[in-house]
Amino acid sequence: MGSVVISLDAELGWGFHDLAEPPTERVEAGRRGWSVMVELFEEFDVPATWAVVGHLMLESCDETHADHPAPAGWFERERTDWAARDDLRFGPDLVADILESDVDHEFASHSFSHVLFGRPETDRELADAELERSRELAAEWNQSIDSFVYPRNDIGHRDVLADHGIAAYRGGSPTRDGVRGVFDSTIRDRSMLVDPAVDEHGLVNVPASMFLFGFEGPARTVAESIWEDPMVALARRGIDEAAHTDGLFHMWLHPNNLTHERDDRRMRAILSHLDSQRSATDLTVETMADVARRVAGPLCVDERATAGWSDD
Repeated sequence: MGSVVISLDAELGWGFHDLAEPPTERVEAGRRGWSVMVELFEEFDVPATWAVVGHLMLESCDETHADHPAPAGWFERERTDWAARDDLRFGPDLVADILESDVDHEFASHSFSHVLFGRPETDRELADAELERSRELAAEWNQSIDSFVYPRNDIGHRDVLADHGIAAYRGGSPTRDGVRGVFDSTIRDRSMLVDPAVDEHGLVNVPASMFLFGFEGPARTVAESIWEDPMVALARRGIDEAAHTDGLFHMWLHPNNLTHERDDRRMRAILSHLDSQRSATDLTVETMADVARRVAGPLCVDERATAGWSDD
């Protein structure tokens, strides 16, 4: 019996706050895309893993975070350009939309402030603080954290994840994104499935199969004018492959990828096909935590979560 996982990097402005020139269209689309995805998941009754930046769970802050061991200037944009942009820095209303949904989503972590865990300047103290603060905030929302999605997929400090009781993380995709990725997957008929596995830290790596918005710009416009949305075609192929095997197909996106109605149509087409295959076959939809329980065993995952809170 095959399965499909969908994970989202839910970050609003935090996904771009460290960039010299944040992409305005993507920054402004974060709330729109978040709401659209919540509605689409409810329409098709599809549970997803929402990896949320911890700062979004706050109602307000002092904009300094003096007790946080981040590099100098890390919260600068929050104090300057975005000081009046609460809509980019906070999202308790959006967090509530996930938790109050009729769909049983997984509430996961995308760190506290989108720190890049694989960078040399991110030491163990900073990684620990990012996870600890996220975990504390999640507890205030009566949530525990089983899964972690690395900001910008920059993997590092997996031992720290294990120390905090995390059970699963999203590993890198074995396929390319963009035009080359579409070429490789379509022309070479490369499998879209991935193999989750337990790593040396006892974490379950749930690799990504494909990024759903890796083929954009003029190339996408040309492809859609003469054929169909290539990402929809690839997603359908991955879903079909999972439906007829025992494999796992793992799609991911950011809510801020949905900048226009055509992006909504892409996601609707993918979820509609997923729903059809789920009805016609033994295909299931899992969260990352579900995969971790299946691969490592539910007792192992539960014990890890308990251990992560044992020092509180």
